[in-house]
Amino acid sequence: MQGPRSAILLLLFCISYSSYAQDQPDKATAVTNFPSHFFSKIENRIAGLDDQLTRQTKKYLERMRRREQRMYNKLYKKDSAAAKTLFAGSIGQYDALSRKLVSDTGGGSLHINGEYQAYADSLQGMLKFLKNDGAAGSLSQLKALEAKMQDADQIKEFVRQRKQQIAQYVQQHSGLSSLLGKDYQGMNQDIYYYSQQVRQYKEMLNDPDKLTKQALAILGKLPAFQAFMKQNSQLAGLFNLPSNYGDPASLSGLQTRDQVAALIQQQVSAGGSGGAAALQANLQSAESQLDGYKDKLSKLGGGSGDIDMPGFKPNDQKTKTFWKRLEYGMNFQTTRNNYYFPTVSDFGLSVGYKLSDRSVIGLGASYKLGWGNGIQHIAFSSQGVGLRSFIDIKIKGSFSGTGGLEYNYTTPFASVQQLRKWDNWVKSGLVGVSKTVSMKSRVFRKTKVQLLWDFLSYQQVPKTQAVVFRLGYGLN
Repeated sequence: MQGPRSAILLLLFCISYSSYAQDQPDKATAVTNFPSHFFSKIENRIAGLDDQLTRQTKKYLERMRRREQRMYNKLYKKDSAAAKTLFAGSIGQYDALSRKLVSDTGGGSLHINGEYQAYADSLQGMLKFLKNDGAAGSLSQLKALEAKMQDADQIKEFVRQRKQQIAQYVQQHSGLSSLLGKDYQGMNQDIYYYSQQVRQYKEMLNDPDKLTKQALAILGKLPAFQAFMKQNSQLAGLFNLPSNYGDPASLSGLQTRDQVAALIQQQVSAGGSGGAAALQANLQSAESQLDGYKDKLSKLGGGSGDIDMPGFKPNDQKTKTFWKRLEYGMNFQTTRNNYYFPTVSDFGLSVGYKLSDRSVIGLGASYKLGWGNGIQHIAFSSQGVGLRSFIDIKIKGSFSGTGGLEYNYTTPFASVQQLRKWDNWVKSGLVGVSKTVSMKSRVFRKTKVQLLWDFLSYQQVPKTQAVVFRLGYGLN
């Protein structure tokens, strides 16, 4: 309840303060009463990103250091002088970069480096504007995170330079490609994956929650906050905005929109009856080309300085956190009654881990609910449970190959302690195909239809169902 309560308090305070600040703009900077939970939420979010970035970068630097150490050892056996020249001091630089990252608190002034982070700039300006202890603590954490993101960009550039130096040496000396190739190619992959991870952290930082958006929207209407941002934002420092920016007097001598429109109309009229159509066609063509260039830059990593072709087919799942690689599902199947068993519905839950965009492994469990032996003999009973493991590999389009090993307790039970009788557990080996159909439902986004063959069913006494049909749903 703390989150909704903080949002309500913040909204009521900002509305009342907005009215107050419009009446007394000279006192608009004296904001001290924001809810403490608001700043705690900001601090927790920034601290989480800081921790993830620091851990991933330290692992990356250690991995790069080990790769260069292995290349040095291999080259030293063949040419010790060349090894000392090519790897002189570089291994120690990785340790120095790691120490700098951990100790960097953002004490110095930060400048825009690469992509401009609009939300981060606005958040920093808001925390500077709000003069209280909660804002000061959040601001110091934000500065430390931004400093570490700049450190990450410097680390990426350093490793790129090392890769180029090693590549040039390999090209100049025949026979070294096979000697250093494996670690060099691994370096290329690590650079790509780390760049993608840093980009994700920047996107996460630049994605505000609803509460912070609301605070920024209300503060943005205050004249005092607008004036503060014009003088203290990173964007203002980049463009060196004049002190009278926004003052009508500062626009003296500039062409108005009407004047520009009149000049365009004059040029179009000179082109005759087809002048307007030609201008429109040229504008559409230019816009289309610009969109194409923007799309290419985006795919190459434009906007964050990551224009570096991977040279291999990347696995996009490697750049995601453990929790984002999980997918949850549920499924059910119904078995008709026979001489030994009543009609049973098998309800299962599963969690899968994405190895790549095309393959998933996972575990699951199921509960077998008995319905009785027909419409005239309906009786609910616990007919068993199951433990499952599975692997899905995409074949083509929405079709996947599916396999798994399951253990099912197929004896009716009244207490959990009965499940300890391992002799009553039956093994199943399943192989088959699945088809996934995308749904517009918010809860069940994907429907999965599975047709499976239990190749171990023929060994069971009594024989279990050989062909299994399951209907499943993705929950995320």
